[in-house]
Amino acid sequence: MDLGLKGKKAIVTGSTKGIGRRIVDLLADEGVDVGVCSRDEDEVAETVAALKAKGVNAVGGAVNVRDGDAYKAWLTATAEALGGVDIFVPNVSGGGGMDSEKNWWKCFEIDILGTVRGVETLMPQLEQSEAAAVVIISSTNAVEFFAGPMAYNAMKAALLNYSKQLALFVARKGIRVNAVSPGPVYFEGGAWEMIEGTMPDFYKATLKQIPAGRMATPEEIARVVAFAASPAGSVLQGANIVADLGFTNRVQY
Repeated sequence: MDLGLKGKKAIVTGSTKGIGRRIVDLLADEGVDVGVCSRDEDEVAETVAALKAKGVNAVGGAVNVRDGDAYKAWLTATAEALGGVDIFVPNVSGGGGMDSEKNWWKCFEIDILGTVRGVETLMPQLEQSEAAAVVIISSTNAVEFFAGPMAYNAMKAALLNYSKQLALFVARKGIRVNAVSPGPVYFEGGAWEMIEGTMPDFYKATLKQIPAGRMATPEEIARVVAFAASPAGSVLQGANIVADLGFTNRVQY
């Protein structure tokens, strides 16, 4: 299937490792020019070089999404360097944890404000695109109980509400907005590899809940994101695509 992505321009945050890295790799393979960021300059430089080697235009910057002014300035500069924006994937996240109020502020600033600021900053460019798409990365933690009352879970749920509201608000402008909610995703250096080593019982119990008998890979999630962002997914608007190998138990009507 031709996704119709060739020649498009995308900005993906938190895109030098894990799911974010696989998203930009896959988009570049499809002929998409990409803008990437993380807080690590060396990781950004390596990622940009690898993407350029695929024959696309790639730009990147080291930026802390919690610094609103710096983040918005990076988004604006990246959009200009790419010559526009067709796709925005706010992938960066504050992660889990239940150790005090600091996690609530961190997840609010990174997951929520990182998404909202990104959308508002890039809206003029998205409005000019003929196939604009925003794909918000949520989590199955947003829709079912998982581990405990974490800020991460609550903020990912808030993103689902924002995604739906935004989708209906900008649909008349020709901008599609959807969410992808991964279940557990395993990769080297990722959270689940850390959990496997530090909390093996919890890791094994979680793995046992997945009917497929394994966790997803970043590549698999990236494919879902690419489809949702592509013209091939033109019918998708305001959807929450649960990508979890059957991990969740709810029936979604």
